[in-house]
Amino acid sequence: MNSLRCESVGLVETQYFKLQKQEKFHLALGGQLNYIDIAYETYGKLNNDKSNAILICHALSGNAHVGGYHQGDKKPGWWDAMIGKGRALDTDKYFVICSNVLGGCKGTTGPISINPDTNQPYGLSFPIITIKDMVNVQYQLLKYLGIKKLLSVIGGSMGGMQVLQWMALFPEKILSAIPISTTLKHTAQQIAFNEIGRQAIMADPNWKGGFYYGKSIPAKGLALARMLGHITYMSEKSMEDKFGRQRKGQPYPFRFNADFEVENYLHYKGDKFVERFDANSYLYITKAMDLFDITASGKTLDDIFRRLNAKILVIAFKSDWLYPIHQSKEIVKACKRAGLQTTFCEIASEYGHDAFLLEIEEQSHLISNFLKTVYKENKIKPLL
Repeated sequence: MNSLRCESVGLVETQYFKLQKQEKFHLALGGQLNYIDIAYETYGKLNNDKSNAILICHALSGNAHVGGYHQGDKKPGWWDAMIGKGRALDTDKYFVICSNVLGGCKGTTGPISINPDTNQPYGLSFPIITIKDMVNVQYQLLKYLGIKKLLSVIGGSMGGMQVLQWMALFPEKILSAIPISTTLKHTAQQIAFNEIGRQAIMADPNWKGGFYYGKSIPAKGLALARMLGHITYMSEKSMEDKFGRQRKGQPYPFRFNADFEVENYLHYKGDKFVERFDANSYLYITKAMDLFDITASGKTLDDIFRRLNAKILVIAFKSDWLYPIHQSKEIVKACKRAGLQTTFCEIASEYGHDAFLLEIEEQSHLISNFLKTVYKENKIKPLL
């Protein structure tokens, strides 16, 4: 299946839902929010009984714009090649949803949002959030859309953490799950990488304790955090193949600037990231990733996953050293111990952790066939 030859969903628009509760929205670690705006996009149509919905969960720097083009865009959504007519997430069959996570900076309430009580951006007065909080907000969005059960929930990296949280928190609400390039909980090394990124941001004099809105932003700190992160997303081979020891401009005399192409590339990625992401969101979301552990309640993985009646597809990539394959295999073992029908697929990609965004054709084949089986076994009604 070559999804690149199929049809994109074309022009799309981000939609918004305001979650308002008579009681405040209580967060897992004790904070609360009075109102939450949720930015989301949908592709395809719901069938009559609303049983064909698939939720895509995005990674750290992602957003709700997963497919198609916004008016004036030169580039499509971040997983566009997976979504559309005839593609893995076939919009002739499925209703696809993606929302910006709580704490984000692309339309859903986060530290950059205006606090209605002060009429100022939250900044660091925004409460600490968790992956569980993100999933609870997604659940409220599905209730608003009238969707009682998901055909599947899919996500890579931090998106995969959200998939696992769905499996633990709402087992009766999903028919299948596809966690990709993810983990049951961060190791010390994974936490360490995130902490260096956070410290780079907070060491920037423009950060000002998180209250920099309307002033100079902590661009250098955020760019450094992204540069570090981007190194972990690539494999040694992909970096060597792409850059090697190529130099930029005259080889001599050396100065303390971007003499090598790889240095120039990292500076470019850092600068571009500053244009589209909020430094405080980076702090909050990476901390949520570090805090993630679905066994924190004291229940064993066997007990948690035994509540599920869903098919599971776990995908990992051979060259991913940020979320290595053994962490995906731990998910597979836990699911199989719980008696779940679980398939594990290891893809021999050289792209490192970024492979879940780049290895479209093989993922398309795996996900398409998996979803067709779930669709058939649950006798999902086709669109009229």
